[in-house]
Amino acid sequence: MKLTAYFTEDEFDNIISINLKGVWLCLKYEIQQMLRQQPAGGAIVNTSSINGLGGVAQGALYAATKAGVLALTKSAAQEYARQGIRINALVAGAFRTPMLERVFERATAGDPETAKAAEGQITQLIPLGRVGHPEEAAEAVVWLCSDAASYVTGHSMIVDGGLTAWAR
Repeated sequence: MKLTAYFTEDEFDNIISINLKGVWLCLKYEIQQMLRQQPAGGAIVNTSSINGLGGVAQGALYAATKAGVLALTKSAAQEYARQGIRINALVAGAFRTPMLERVFERATAGDPETAKAAEGQITQLIPLGRVGHPEEAAEAVVWLCSDAASYVTGHSMIVDGGLTAWAR
């Protein structure tokens, strides 16, 4: 995590390339394939983050890319809905993943006790009182891809244990 003015141009390009261009490239080729197949159509779910909903101190570039994923998702959903392609986004909160573990490690200089305390502070902010399990995010994605969500496109599904409920 770093303050906005201290990112280098190379860091900016790298983060944008991985988090936004990478999603765009996947989306581009997924859509092309879905248009070629018979029958045309399908469901795509891009992954964003609650950090893309309004920014985050010391994570401006990450937040910017995740906001970009949401705009890209909504734009493409409007463009390809009539061809039977539904495009939505998972807006993930805190999930027990290696990425979250690395965030705790970096923020606490690798001290396990301090990392546990940091996790406790985040957990207190989550109305459900815990960090999510990756399977819970996967269930939301499965639903967005299912026929049960056949009338859902351009949606940003927030799965965060209620963390951002106060602001939406």
